[in-house]
Amino acid sequence: MLPESLRDNSTAAALADIATAGKLEFGELTIEVAPANILEALRRAKTALGFTRLSTVTGVDRFPAEPRYEVVYHLQTIGNKERLRLKARVHSDNPEIESGCPVYRSANWYEREVFDFFGIRFLNHPDLKRIMLPEEFEGYPLRKDFPVTGMRY
Repeated sequence: MLPESLRDNSTAAALADIATAGKLEFGELTIEVAPANILEALRRAKTALGFTRLSTVTGVDRFPAEPRYEVVYHLQTIGNKERLRLKARVHSDNPEIESGCPVYRSANWYEREVFDFFGIRFLNHPDLKRIMLPEEFEGYPLRKDFPVTGMRY
């Protein structure tokens, strides 16, 4: 479901069959895919399109919207200096998505950080545990429903 303006974009065309939305702003392409297709999108981006660098994985809390969370992958080509943003939205009742670690090893720590701060679980992640906060910490501080002043004990 890509807009007509992206029909001539070769990167968008390579992901068109699995894309649910897309846009080109400020010279950066954003493609949204269903959570079930994120691994396929990452594989295509790396192998077929040359996006060999995963620069970060982050989360977004869209509370009160549903699906509440976005998992965002920022990819780059080294030679062409192109950027691609892949997004997948996950529901708050079961915030989980397949891990990108089988495609990009660098996803490991980024996904752990998203898990630590947003509580989004990455299926088949090799070592999904908190990376910044202590294991006994309760809650996810970057969720919009987390108290601004922190937890009071």
